[in-house]
Amino acid sequence: MTVPVENEYPGQRLGLPREGRGSIARPGRRIAALLIDVACAGLIGFAFFSAPDPVTGVPFANPIATNLIFFLVQIVFIPLIGGSPGHRLLGMRLELASGGWVGVWRPIIRTLLLGLIIPAVVCDADQRGLHDKAVGTVLVRS
Repeated sequence: MTVPVENEYPGQRLGLPREGRGSIARPGRRIAALLIDVACAGLIGFAFFSAPDPVTGVPFANPIATNLIFFLVQIVFIPLIGGSPGHRLLGMRLELASGGWVGVWRPIIRTLLLGLIIPAVVCDADQRGLHDKAVGTVLVRS
């Protein structure tokens, strides 16, 4: 069975290179960036919004504050620096599939969909999650 030309590698249909700068960011790198962002939000939430557990007395980060911090970081940093801190630390940037700056509204919608989890897990042949497809963005290596 031969593979159609447009699906030879992730990003080919979008006109992106197979490897290197500008190619689709692979899942391992994207997951690691997400873990960095979640861990940082958790640390900030613990540092500024922790409360003792009523039963054990052990302090824990307020989950609502931690999620709000995560969402705020995504929404602010994507338009400003081209990705979340985790993306940038791991050599990725978010851009429009057609190229260029993502603007202000796309990170908001993308982050809300990311918070639903399922859109981020369901990917197409170009390894773009539904949260990226919905707003026309792609996460590439920088």
